[in-house]
Amino acid sequence: MNITGKIICGGIGLLLGGPIGLLLGIWIGHSFDKGLNQDFGRIFEPKDPSQTQQLFFDSTFAVMGHLAKADGVVKQIEIDSAEQVMAKLGLSGEKRQQAIDAFNLGKSPQFDLQVNLREFIVNCARKPSLVQMFLEIQILSATADGKVSPAELQILYQIGDAFRIPAFQIDRLIEMVIAQQSFYRNGQSGGYASTQGPSIEQAYQVLGVSQDASKQEIKRAYRKLMSQHHPDKLVSKGMPEEMIKVATEKSQEIQSAYDMVKKQQGF
Repeated sequence: MNITGKIICGGIGLLLGGPIGLLLGIWIGHSFDKGLNQDFGRIFEPKDPSQTQQLFFDSTFAVMGHLAKADGVVKQIEIDSAEQVMAKLGLSGEKRQQAIDAFNLGKSPQFDLQVNLREFIVNCARKPSLVQMFLEIQILSATADGKVSPAELQILYQIGDAFRIPAFQIDRLIEMVIAQQSFYRNGQSGGYASTQGPSIEQAYQVLGVSQDASKQEIKRAYRKLMSQHHPDKLVSKGMPEEMIKVATEKSQEIQSAYDMVKKQQGF
């Protein structure tokens, strides 16, 4: 038990106010000593990272299901897209079933997007890289049929609004994700020599810069994107390890775009 506060404050009180000051000082010192005995470490103790990871996982597939139902009917291509994401992440057994359950919850009429996002926002709002990856995965789901429908776009805007991300930034992110997908498909087909490969315009879109951007602006955008999609950093912020494959793929797409722009710019 701490009595340091009582002794110090009591002594000061006695000198300044006599017996009454002594009593007042002891009372103040008691409050101080009581504070020292509090376990303040628990107040500032960080949340269990596994809780954030599970929250990210469940929210990702639930919102994905909600997006699939945006047009009223869940299309087979949207189900196939969700299955492809699960396969890409190597989900099996219990984890795969968790993803399916969350997806089915998201496409049910009772699903409330704002309620579902509320806890996710509390845990992840100050982790912009995590929020961006969450949005990119949803955009990947929304573009499964090659385009973003008006209903899907409105849901993406709602998600952005929940994180205070304006609509124009969501539009820009959609352009970047679509361009990144082109680079991935091109890489799968054998590199830039493919006539169906991405254009230099798409390369700039991947990096989120205009074609008249300076070399410094291009390098700065590249470094920022690579930092945002760094697998180790994302895991430390709460991204499930099962989803790191998505971040790794994104990094490869960004690198491919940067290499194309560097070649064109000559640096």
